[in-house]
Amino acid sequence: MGHGMDARRQDDLYLKASAEYGPALDRLARAYEADPSLRLDLLQDIHFALLRSFSGFAEQCSLRTWVYRVAHNVGISRRKRRRRLQLTNLEDMDQLPADGTPEEDVHSTQTLARLHALIRALKSPDGQVMLLYLEDMDAGAIGEITGLSARAVATRIHRIKALLARNFRQGECS
Repeated sequence: MGHGMDARRQDDLYLKASAEYGPALDRLARAYEADPSLRLDLLQDIHFALLRSFSGFAEQCSLRTWVYRVAHNVGISRRKRRRRLQLTNLEDMDQLPADGTPEEDVHSTQTLARLHALIRALKSPDGQVMLLYLEDMDAGAIGEITGLSARAVATRIHRIKALLARNFRQGECS
């Protein structure tokens, strides 16, 4: 009977997490993957990994932290396997070409797509930190997920925001 209860608990945790964090997982998949069909595959992989992960969930962290940790681990491992995009160091971010024109950037969907493209170009954990920041997480929560100190997270966020702003300004001047 104990095994059945474990499976039921695992299912219950997954259903709760999926209901509560489903929209955030959709946004995360969109940020990691630009291609819609590959994004759907990634989202399915995230949900499958999340379901399986709850067999080892000992509530040593919040459900939110667990969900984001699992989802980002899937996104990162899949990204490493694919290596489709040329990744860059944080220091080289300002060398990336700017996409679009000022007229296109006015449209919020295009601006968000451009932001996601820039974030996808970052190596981990920089891209991961920025995605979590965009999910309105504080430095402590991001550190819990990424394994970085809260101070290191805050520093990275500051640097990434400055580089992203510079990239957007360069794109407007092109």
